[in-house]
Amino acid sequence: MADIKLNADPEKGTPAMDDVSLEPTYSHAEEVPRARHGKWQMSRAGDGDTAMALFDNPDELEEAIDPKELRRLERKIDFMILPYIAVCYAFFYIDKTTLSYAAIFGIRDDLNLHGTQYNWLSSLFYFGFLAWAFPTNLMMQRFPIAKYLGINIFMWGIFLMLQGTVSNFAGLAVLRFLAGAAEACSDPSFILITSMWYTRRQQPIRIGIWYTANGLGIAGGGLLGYGIGHIKGSLPSWKYEFIIIGALCCGWGIILYVFLPDSPVTAKLLTQTQRRMAVERLKGNQTGVENKRFKPYQVKEAFLDYKLYIFFIIGVVANVPNGGISNFGTIIIKGFGFSTLVTTLMQVPYGAFISLSILVCIFLNDRFTNKRCLFILIFLCPNIAGAFGLRFLPVHQKVGRLICYYLTGSYNAGFVMILSLQTANTAGHTKKVIANACLFLGYCIGNIAGPFFYKTDQAPSYQLGIWSMIVSHLLEVCVILTLWFLLARENRRRDKIQSENEGGLDGRDLDATAFSDMTDRENLNFRYIY
Repeated sequence: MADIKLNADPEKGTPAMDDVSLEPTYSHAEEVPRARHGKWQMSRAGDGDTAMALFDNPDELEEAIDPKELRRLERKIDFMILPYIAVCYAFFYIDKTTLSYAAIFGIRDDLNLHGTQYNWLSSLFYFGFLAWAFPTNLMMQRFPIAKYLGINIFMWGIFLMLQGTVSNFAGLAVLRFLAGAAEACSDPSFILITSMWYTRRQQPIRIGIWYTANGLGIAGGGLLGYGIGHIKGSLPSWKYEFIIIGALCCGWGIILYVFLPDSPVTAKLLTQTQRRMAVERLKGNQTGVENKRFKPYQVKEAFLDYKLYIFFIIGVVANVPNGGISNFGTIIIKGFGFSTLVTTLMQVPYGAFISLSILVCIFLNDRFTNKRCLFILIFLCPNIAGAFGLRFLPVHQKVGRLICYYLTGSYNAGFVMILSLQTANTAGHTKKVIANACLFLGYCIGNIAGPFFYKTDQAPSYQLGIWSMIVSHLLEVCVILTLWFLLARENRRRDKIQSENEGGLDGRDLDATAFSDMTDRENLNFRYIY
């Protein structure tokens, strides 16, 4: 088969794994002849991306690549990266629901929790996440990211196991805080790893694949909870829940440390040729792979960029519902009249629906260009409808209310698109880690606030909690529409400026800026995805 040149389209930066196509998708990103300067353009700090170590000059980014070899390489990368993140993410969500299962296994009575203490146990986890969000993101830039992730997942498992040994609220509260701090690197590191290995077109599908483990984690957590509930030992079932899941997390942390590669530039399982090929296909991203140098000017730019605040707000409003449902979901289901053990099993269809929603969303999105905001809005609709159903359906209509509860899982598909928007629309490695930290600060605040809308005296219908879901998602719709408008306008502005330059849009040297570690504002060749 003939060799191909990799397309520099921001959305379709490389041929899809199963469909090699050279068709351009919008005018400013067509594959065109470019000027050859043979010299990298650098960020304001005077250095570039680690990927530059693989190439002597930008001209080498135009080396022809056999599409069959490319597909084989991308499959290899998928097996090197996705299973590790997916299993980790499943544990991540199982961990978040351990407290919910502990509640129906009797932890509230055993530890004499009263008033809002159970709510605080949920929120303290995210206070730990919140407190460690910026330090952990900066350390991810400084240290090998896979090694750092493995250590944190191991410590997270230790803190989880220790929660099975406590005898009072204070001890559990401290451990919940520490577990949240250990887990603070999880989502940001998964996003960074995905951006380091995949093109901007490929990122939504890959994020969706590992995020689907969220649903598998809910389903698997339900099955684990059901099995643990049948253990007839000397300890209460909720203690076995913490100890068993914590031990599994520790084991997985060791596996991550040993086997997950840190970067395509240094991956031991790739040959030198494969490393060059893996990196060359990312040139259309204009975001590079990574840079270990902290750049203060990129921090300043991040905080002056409206996108940081928009994604922060999205992080809050998208996760107020999550904070409530992840901790009160089992209590809501039990309120429909199910037994404790059956309640654990009823989470399995919920997890399956979440996984299905994500898969449908990411594969539909892959068929269209620049429709991510639209798919966020589409997949928020079932969630909003389900929340209205939980609020207004009569209590005796238990089947209808259960279906409405399941519908609230579709917001996960929208959040996958949000994560892909965040990583695709931020360039400059220091700026990227700061932007990630702020998105997940919002994530923490939403999850902290969410449980407090679920008042004990309103159980099991939790009217205020359901209203918090409805209002949060309606606000999310408004913010997404605003982001869509602003990003599209900025692309039009850049097209206009560059079309007036000598050579116009066709004369841009995209290779020279591909691995410059310039920010998206510095690099006029950068185009936003929306």
